[in-house]
Amino acid sequence: MASGCAPPQSRPASETTGAAPSAAVDDAVRKAVAARGDLLPGLLGGVPLRSAAYRVLDVRHDGPRRASADAELTYTLDGYDSAPATARRRLDLAWHDGRWRVTADRPAPGQPAQLWDQGPVRTVRGARSLVLGVGHPPERLREVAAHADLAVPAVAAAWPDGTWKGTVVVLVPAGLDAMGALLGAGPGAYRGVAAVTTGGGAADRVVVNPEAYQDLGDFGRTFVLTHETAHVATRAATTAATPLWLSEGLADRIAYAGTGRAAADAAPELGRAVRAGNVPRALPADGDFTFGGDPATVARAYEGAWLACELIADRWGEEKLAAFYRAAGRSGAARALRDVLGTTPEEFTRAWRDRLRQEFGSAGPGGRDAE
Repeated sequence: MASGCAPPQSRPASETTGAAPSAAVDDAVRKAVAARGDLLPGLLGGVPLRSAAYRVLDVRHDGPRRASADAELTYTLDGYDSAPATARRRLDLAWHDGRWRVTADRPAPGQPAQLWDQGPVRTVRGARSLVLGVGHPPERLREVAAHADLAVPAVAAAWPDGTWKGTVVVLVPAGLDAMGALLGAGPGAYRGVAAVTTGGGAADRVVVNPEAYQDLGDFGRTFVLTHETAHVATRAATTAATPLWLSEGLADRIAYAGTGRAAADAAPELGRAVRAGNVPRALPADGDFTFGGDPATVARAYEGAWLACELIADRWGEEKLAAFYRAAGRSGAARALRDVLGTTPEEFTRAWRDRLRQEFGSAGPGGRDAE
């Protein structure tokens, strides 16, 4: 659909003069792109946009009557985003009826797609959630919203942080490959992953893999959305200094809270390894959580991370766990262990390994530690 316009004139200035496109022509193109921001909420009727704006980064011309522009789109979802989400876009424009008009608006090369790039968007508002989907009937989106509405209060109780609004936005693309496109990944990159969280804190999105999600039962669906919602809630305290064993372990701990799941049920892969005498030597490394890696390694990483957070809560208390999380984001886990918990990485690792043996047993003195 053509949209976006600049004040009319009979011909673009470069065609009138035969000269290279001038600053005035570039300015007209920029104004046409900017005008699209005002029109976007109406064009995307299924998406509850409160605001949208394009900031042009570069303009290129393909003859006197065609142009393209690279731009940064900022937008907010009405009632959910406390700050704008951003996306890099490439727009094509054509000179038509005395105006520059946008003829195409797509992701910039190498950039993730937006959900509306993939088809008409359906919207379901839950009590504490907003679910946006493409290619799914309303009843399926309502079911996702129902599980998200269970997740939000569970997370709010475990992480009473005033920086989180207490709502969650869930995107449900048509399929696995569409999920990858939203995350800037190739086809099949998230096979077997039920959901992930992406965004910039104030505009986080939980992106569901509908194929893996549909294979889960009620408990699994609520667990997944609670885990991902925990990432949304803790985003402001999570930095590059936060180890994945802590961020993933806390999210799993919040998701398991109140379920009564024993370690033997919640950590079967790690339990098998420990009972065979293969007690991990160290806490899970960030690389152990990599999507597409060895499934057993990934499972043991998540399970070990959960039990590390269980250990902190049991020995030092819930408030110390939250304080440790925030401190680790500021200065790293090693310093936070000393400053908040009064221990060292070596002492904590020994305590964690002892916890694994207590939970699962081991092969005894003759057993071996995992390399």
